[in-house]
Amino acid sequence: MKTLKEARVGDTVQVVKLHGEGAVKRRIMDMGITKGTLLHVRKVAPLGDPMELNVRGYELSVRKADAEMVEVQ
Repeated sequence: MKTLKEARVGDTVQVVKLHGEGAVKRRIMDMGITKGTLLHVRKVAPLGDPMELNVRGYELSVRKADAEMVEVQ
């Protein structure tokens, strides 16, 4: 299982599954990260948190804790 946290700068990955429960999972889905969505990793901060993604045509910054809950391929 590969998570979004493990993706490198320049990678384009597809969401396979969202982990987590309740409000946390709902918040991730509200950001546009749903099953089947393509995510392009644009930048990662020097200490690795946060990471900047291109999702559905807009820029999104995601914390490492949230990125761990997104299973990708």
